[in-house]
Amino acid sequence: MVVRQMVVDAVLLEGRSVREVASSFGVSKSFVAKMVARFREGGTEALEPRSRAHLHDPQKSPLEIEERVISLRKELFDFGVDHGAVTIHVLLGREVASVPSVSTIHRILVRRGFVTPQPQKRPKSSFIRFEADQPNEMWQSDFTEWRLTNGTKVEILNFLDDHSRLLLASRALRVVKGPDVISTFLAASERWGVPASVLTDNGAVYNAISRQGRTAFESLLGDLGVTYKHGRPYHPQTQGKMERWHLTLKLFLAKHPAHSLRELQHHLDDFARYYNEVRPHRSCARRTPAERYGAREKAVPGPLRPAPHYRVRHDVVDPHGKVSLRYKGKMLHLNVGYAHRGQKIILHVVDEHVRVLTSAYKLIGEATLNPAQSYQPVRRAK
Repeated sequence: MVVRQMVVDAVLLEGRSVREVASSFGVSKSFVAKMVARFREGGTEALEPRSRAHLHDPQKSPLEIEERVISLRKELFDFGVDHGAVTIHVLLGREVASVPSVSTIHRILVRRGFVTPQPQKRPKSSFIRFEADQPNEMWQSDFTEWRLTNGTKVEILNFLDDHSRLLLASRALRVVKGPDVISTFLAASERWGVPASVLTDNGAVYNAISRQGRTAFESLLGDLGVTYKHGRPYHPQTQGKMERWHLTLKLFLAKHPAHSLRELQHHLDDFARYYNEVRPHRSCARRTPAERYGAREKAVPGPLRPAPHYRVRHDVVDPHGKVSLRYKGKMLHLNVGYAHRGQKIILHVVDEHVRVLTSAYKLIGEATLNPAQSYQPVRRAK
């Protein structure tokens, strides 16, 4: 700025020629002439450096497109769903013929202050992912805790298709119990078809591995020819899709508080429709889960029941001549006999068949478990 004022003063006040002033200050003659012309038009303020940016950038998105990008971002955020550049790109493409690229939308969001850089996040290339090849090849299930507006704790049971990310079922319950898992699974199977396999964690409502037994859910899957899989303890990464789904769900529910279990279920049903049929999924090549689920042939369960479940249990007959045994999620009571009260016994269990032995391996009797009744008679050995 100082040099500009000095060259102007040298020409206009000292009367020196443009050539002489340019040579003296080491600048071009055109620069000196331009500064003199600017000063004559606008005074000292006109000597300030001016931006060299184009008055109009032909590659810049039209203002109305930018405004729609911002409005979509706000609408999605207020609705409590994914509001990133990819989602905005897909939704905007349903409205206009010429839609900006994902990178352009991202730059718009950054320029408008809607995106905060997160350099601490792990790069996507560092993740090891697996995915079922067909719809219904594997379902994942898990439940998560939520609170109503009055602080009441409730639980939400979910089933998700591993291949398409389709939400198969989402049910709000006071507490998730074994029968709830079975009824929800059967309802989802009636609508979407029986899957080839199911993956869960080691929750007691799913399996009885820690109790060396088998739950009613495991038995049901076996009867249907469905392969049951479970992750190893304390390794939630096995069910990474469910863990990520819970985050997506809770971001939505935080925007839609529920005062009752019935209202929470209403929100879950609304979100299921949006998630399955409207929201583009990044892991589905920006298609909706419903589109990807319907694009390929469905896997089916195997024809055979799994191998029998064997169990050996050591117990003591109670003062009433009975022992308790859990079968298909229900606690049953075997009537060993009053004469054996206080004695140590051994139970050999093969599915529903039980052999009752003394500690010296002498047969006391046999029983066929019936989960429809609490007390189980033992047929005495002859």
